[in-house]
Amino acid sequence: MTQDLTHRKATLTDLATIIELIREDDELAQGRESQNGYDQRYVDAFHGINNNSNHYLMVVEYAAEIVGTCHLMLIPSLSFIGSTRLQIEEVRVRRKYRSKKIGEWMIKSAIAFGIEHGARIVQLTANKKRVRAKSFYEKLGFEATHDGMKLSVEDV
Repeated sequence: MTQDLTHRKATLTDLATIIELIREDDELAQGRESQNGYDQRYVDAFHGINNNSNHYLMVVEYAAEIVGTCHLMLIPSLSFIGSTRLQIEEVRVRRKYRSKKIGEWMIKSAIAFGIEHGARIVQLTANKKRVRAKSFYEKLGFEATHDGMKLSVEDV
């Protein structure tokens, strides 16, 4: 199956499907995301991502169906002698296609994208409540070397 996967840059017409994938089977996302994939805030965010050359909103397709997505960000950094970092976020695979190595293919494709664009470090975050996600990333060679922290400024 993975030999038939492709990825491409997302288009605005993909937005509702991407939001659907973010919400699918995810209690955390269902509690914070709009049920309307065309909410203007999503559209504005999409344009911000799409218009930034350091961002790549990837959609993975199988037989012309979007089966996965992730958001890649190239981040210039002064540390590690000015190395570029690839940040991977919002990794999702459609429920009916899980456990078919699509996520692994997508992460490897994301890493290849990063290398092609000069990244020397690949990083991502996984919510501590997503134990399966952490295990998945560890199987791909990622190590939990740092503790991430967030502050929601809406609450401040």
